[in-house]
This record gives sequence, C-alpha cells and structure tokens, in this order.
Amino acid sequence: MSVFSSLIDQSEVVNVLQEAVKSAHNKGDLTQGMTHAWLFTGPPGSGRSNAAIAFAAALVCKNGGCSNCADCMATITNSHADVELIKTEGLSIKIDEIRELISRASWAPAVATWRVVVIEDADRLTDSAANALLKVIEEPGLRTVWLLCAPTLTDVLPTIRSRCRHLSLHTPSTKAITKLLIERDSIDAATAEFVAKASGGHIGRARRLATDTNAKENRKNIMKLPLTIKDVASAFKAAQYLVEAAKADALADSEAKDELEISKLKEAWGASGSKLAAGGSKAVKELEKEQKSRSTRVVRDYLDRALLDLSTLYRDVLLVQSGSNDSLINEDLKSEISKLAATEGPPRTLKKIEAILKTRSNLAQNAAPLLLIEALMCELR
Repeated sequence: MSVFSSLIDQSEVVNVLQEAVKSAHNKGDLTQGMTHAWLFTGPPGSGRSNAAIAFAAALVCKNGGCSNCADCMATITNSHADVELIKTEGLSIKIDEIRELISRASWAPAVATWRVVVIEDADRLTDSAANALLKVIEEPGLRTVWLLCAPTLTDVLPTIRSRCRHLSLHTPSTKAITKLLIERDSIDAATAEFVAKASGGHIGRARRLATDTNAKENRKNIMKLPLTIKDVASAFKAAQYLVEAAKADALADSEAKDELEISKLKEAWGASGSKLAAGGSKAVKELEKEQKSRSTRVVRDYLDRALLDLSTLYRDVLLVQSGSNDSLINEDLKSEISKLAATEGPPRTLKKIEAILKTRSNLAQNAAPLLLIEALMCELR
C-alpha cells in the first residue's frame, strides 16, 4: 500500500509524482523530474490537497511513501517536523501568515532530506501575500519544496504559476467513487452509486451523504424548494429558508469549536476571573475576527453545495424534457422532476441552469448571499 493509493482515478498524476519521488531520492537534489515548486489544480473533491500531502509524505519517507512508517503517518496527521500544512478556514490567507511561514520554511530539514510546505488554498492568498510568496519561490532554498493547491490555474498569480510545475486532477468517475465507498466504507451498492452521482464527483461529499442522515435529509429539502415557488413572495421565502439553513449549519459546525478555542486562548493568556495578561484581550479579539470569517466561509460553502445540487435537479429536468429517463442523477425525485419538466420547455430550463451557475460564481466573489439567492429564486419560479 502506498500513500498515493488514496488518490482515486488519478493514475497520470500518480505516475508523475512517483517518478519525481524516485528522482528526489536517487539523486538527492533538484532535477528535471523533481522541482522546488508544484501547483495542483482540480475541481472540489478531486483530491488536489490529498495529492499534495501524499507527495509530501513520499518525499520525507525513506521508502518513497510506504504509508506505514512514522514519517508517512506523521505527515498525514500533520505532525511531521519537516512538513508544514497551511490551510485556512477563513476567507483569505494574509501576508502576516505568509511572512511567518517563509521564515520557518528557510530552516534546514530536521530529520528528512527535504522540508515541504503545502498550501491547501493558494487561491485564497491576498495580493500582498501572493507577492511575498512569489519572492521565495523565485529564490528557493536548496532543501525546501513548495506544494500549492488551487481550483484552477487562473486562481493563482501568473508569476507564481509560471514558476511551478503544474499537475491537473480531474473529477473522479462515478464508477470509481462507487467502488471506493463499497470497499472502504462498506456502503451498500445502491446507496454508493446514488451518492456518487449526487455528489458531482466530490468524494468527501459522497461519503457524507452516504453516512450522515441529516445531510441526506437537508439535500432532499433543498431539492424540493423549486416546487414551492409560485410567486415572488414564495421565491423570497425559499431564499430565506436556504440562507437560514446555511447559517444554522455553520452555527452547528462552529459553536462548540469557537467556545473551546476562546477558552484555550484565555487559559494561555493567564485568565484570572475576567482579567487577562497584557495583550490577551487583543488576541481574543483577533481570534473572534477569524472565527467570524470562518463562519462566513462555511455559510458560503453550504450555499455553494446547495446550488450545485439544484443544478443537478434541472439537469435531470432537461433530460426528461428531451425524452430520456436514463442516467438521472436524482432517481429518488422522479415525480418532482416530471412535474417541473411538464411546466415549461428546454430553453427555459437551460436559462435556469445558467442562472444557478452564475449565482455560484457571484457567491465566490463575496456578493451578499441573501440578495443573490433571492434573485435566483425569482429566476426559478
């Protein structure tokens, strides 16, 4: 078993990485096969961050990524001395974080041949943070390897991507995800196939839909929203429901975590009653600001997933309108799909799909969620 076996349906990428690992271990230096900066791109759920972490593990492992040794296990659990994983739960990665990272990245490896830095969300770097990172990639350390992850090439500064070796991951096939869920998670074949289709090729989402009853129920409620829209008032009501559901999901996800983080920080700053050591109040305010940013991102991520689900609904509607009942993603909603298909023609359904995709794009640009969803629901009525 190799660390690369976690990458599903990505044989070309795995081959390139394994050759790079061989080159790095055999020659112990940067070569044509092994370079100092890599950029992994691919749609959500394709496994781009998994690929970067697996590559990092293989570089620090004496056996080239066996997945069983202490080095591999420490890398996968984010506790290896020479591997640093940067991921943000907020909306952006700021310059101060990158400056601290650059300082640490300049250290010589402690136990391995290489020091590896993985930035999971390189698309969330602010302009100033990206420019700071560019300088260190232009003048790399002898033993430091940078692994950046982003959805597409255009999400990264042209000057950064021109200095990185690019690897593009694709969306795993429904068949590959179904097989993984059956073999790894013991999901029954019918459920595995359904969630593999419904997830849009996102492995993590497929597993969640298969194992989390609430996630499955929430998705079903969202998919039925278009049937409740009769006029502008009901469109606004549907939008309100969707945004409130997103906020409730974010609150459930972060409430306990936020309290624990605040409690630990206050303890670290020597909380005595209501008093903190000098500088403690400022640290607490900074953490609360980060938590708010994280909550905003969770809301946007939830809404993005909901919009993706709605797009699969109208894709099925379009299929039925074209006279085909084969290959429906949402087999469990056949009657609802037939009702929607009977209300209008394919041109109007296409416009609705375009409206959903445009809303997803605008949501990624930090537009006001409620206004966006209200406008969309009016389009869908």
